[in-house]
Amino acid sequence: MTYLLICIPFVLVAVAVAIVATMRMPRAARRRRWLALGAGAFLLAVLTAVFDSIMIAAGLFGYADGTRLGPTVGLAPVEDFAYPLATLLLVPAVFSLLVGRPRTVGREDAR
Repeated sequence: MTYLLICIPFVLVAVAVAIVATMRMPRAARRRRWLALGAGAFLLAVLTAVFDSIMIAAGLFGYADGTRLGPTVGLAPVEDFAYPLATLLLVPAVFSLLVGRPRTVGREDAR
């Protein structure tokens, strides 16, 4: 089994939950959400590449040959970026779904 096959279910669930959460948002908020996720993905990819490469170079962990796709960013295989991506999508989506939209206080509620 390859690392990619292990990562796929997690990423698919995260994408599905992120789409559901985003579709429940107002249109203007959707655009801000995707822009924020894009900026976060860029920063998280840089941090993952740097720190995973350092940890692999230090010998803290490694990957068996034949279980990776092959391409790497620094020393980190591309599959290493799946879990941070899934987390980046899932955490704000779950928060949005659990908290929901804030209620606006109207005249009826003020009584």
